[in-house]
Amino acid sequence: MYFNRNTLFSNIPPVVKNLLIINILIWAFMALIPAAGQSLTRYLALYYFTSPGFQPYQLFTYMFLHANFMHLFFNMFALFMFGRTIELTLGSQRFLFYYLTCGVCAALVQLGVFAIYISNLESILPPDVCHEVINRGFGLMQQSMNYIDPDCGALNTFVNAPMVGASGAIYGILLAFGFLFPNMPVYFFFIPVPIKAKWLIIGYFALELFYGISGSSSGVAHFAHLGGMIFGFILLWYWKKKGVFNNHWFF
Repeated sequence: MYFNRNTLFSNIPPVVKNLLIINILIWAFMALIPAAGQSLTRYLALYYFTSPGFQPYQLFTYMFLHANFMHLFFNMFALFMFGRTIELTLGSQRFLFYYLTCGVCAALVQLGVFAIYISNLESILPPDVCHEVINRGFGLMQQSMNYIDPDCGALNTFVNAPMVGASGAIYGILLAFGFLFPNMPVYFFFIPVPIKAKWLIIGYFALELFYGISGSSSGVAHFAHLGGMIFGFILLWYWKKKGVFNNHWFF
């Protein structure tokens, strides 16, 4: 029997490989030790700026936590499928900077949208009620509880519910694939014919915009997905203008 060292996993570039390992290990640790998982969520998930649980470093750490296995699986599958090509194209250091930037900017966009919702709710509720919800509601959220009043419950959710997941950074990677390889054929689930990458990414953007505006898919940070794509596009366009790709365009 011969062992082929040239395995698929060994060919994964270093940043994607390490991101896969870190995300999977953290999820496994949280799944195997629920109490420790709750503590990690308490300190590493992202909360709104005025939440008692907010810390600036959470803008980075939130993207290494996931809500459940399927959340992890789809993000890591996309990272594995598309991230390898993007890292080889950009180089490892630039790819890591791109990934983290998309993740942080995605979080800021989502928190910015939350700010609008929170401002509307604070204009409805008395100031003392808002203060009580924001400060005491964090403890309720940690116990998976919330206020019965719909306005108080919504305010508490926007301020004190944890946000987790690498989706913002992943959508930035999807955008990068469509940006750098616009005419590359991509086979999509349940569609028997290939779709050019640029049309697939445009379709993803339109769907996320629709879901975000309509609110028809609650519990998903659609504006974070859009933020990752928008700032990913801005960063790639800046690098293209600076000649980072050596004036070579990928088709």
